[in-house]
Amino acid sequence: MRRLMVLVNPLSGKGQAMALYTGPIHRMLTEAAVPHTLITTDYQNHARELVRNADLSQWSAIVILSGDGLLFEVINGLMEREDWEEAIQTPLGILPGGSGNAVAASVHHYTEAGAVFGEDLLLSCGFVLCKGLVCPMDLLSVRLSSGPRLFSFLSLAWGFVADVDIESEKYRPVGAVRFLVGALVRLASLRSYQGRLSFLLAADESSSVTATTNPSSLPGSTFCSSREQHSLQRDPATRIDPKEHGPVDDLMTPLGEPVPTDWTVVEERDFVLVLAMCHSHLAEDLMVAPDARPDDGHIHLFYVTAGVSRPALLRLFLAMEKGTHLTGESPHLVYRRVRALRLEPVTRPGVITVDGEQVEYGPVQAQVHRGCARIISG
Repeated sequence: MRRLMVLVNPLSGKGQAMALYTGPIHRMLTEAAVPHTLITTDYQNHARELVRNADLSQWSAIVILSGDGLLFEVINGLMEREDWEEAIQTPLGILPGGSGNAVAASVHHYTEAGAVFGEDLLLSCGFVLCKGLVCPMDLLSVRLSSGPRLFSFLSLAWGFVADVDIESEKYRPVGAVRFLVGALVRLASLRSYQGRLSFLLAADESSSVTATTNPSSLPGSTFCSSREQHSLQRDPATRIDPKEHGPVDDLMTPLGEPVPTDWTVVEERDFVLVLAMCHSHLAEDLMVAPDARPDDGHIHLFYVTAGVSRPALLRLFLAMEKGTHLTGESPHLVYRRVRALRLEPVTRPGVITVDGEQVEYGPVQAQVHRGCARIISG
């Protein structure tokens, strides 16, 4: 009988991830008669190496008990395999053990139960894991100025959110509250960032979007199959390396060339933040995209333009706890559902993050590949 591979980062969050496994999670898996094997990670990218080389036929799913960073390693490790199309179909489970726990909070949100935090969130995700229901999950293909492309499951951020994520690392010992501390510090010396933003609107997107808009099926969206997408590929293609693994990026032109003519181009301006989301939550207590679903085929794009006051920005983030920030009338906040985007920062230096991981600063673009992965979700 195939088993769950349970990956635990013992240093995650406040360093309590192993205690979470030996306590409630081991008990739940045992009572539900779910066979599993515990593997602890010893260093950065250990999980990436493990899944890249593993015999996946032995495992029914890969479960991450950590923060979102370990899931980033696992997904990119799977996409680096020669058999990536089959490998990325391995169901992925998430149990909150870090300081952000965005995907875990999103998985709970998709059950339509009320918001929970801390150990209650852990127990909720544990129940979801034991039920074992699997659904498709979108991935973003992210291209930077140099280096191999990345695959993102959660977010791409520039400006305020990225700064807070990286600058708050020094507060990691306090756990999830590090983001609040970091946000207050950054608010005290609020910056703006000059740049250009372009995007391809979703097929069902209108000129005005509110939080109550219900994502519908997306005609023409790209699914994760290299065979299906070659016929849709634009000329010139963004696949530069013939040995590159993963689905073809058919919606984008190479960085350095103009974006396709059917894209929307935001004139160069000053931004406070740009944030692209795949899931509903950016942290346990930040419901950024309330209507997001794991396989909706959308990138949920938010940007805040310069001129927003500190109190207004603080109110915006406080409203995210309940996902009510889009019901207001802030003239500085824009929300669009898109299928691809390009960000070209002018201000230097700066910080860009992908799934909370700092990446090369400079032009970046991404497109969604609908239903490319699979996640254990209620």
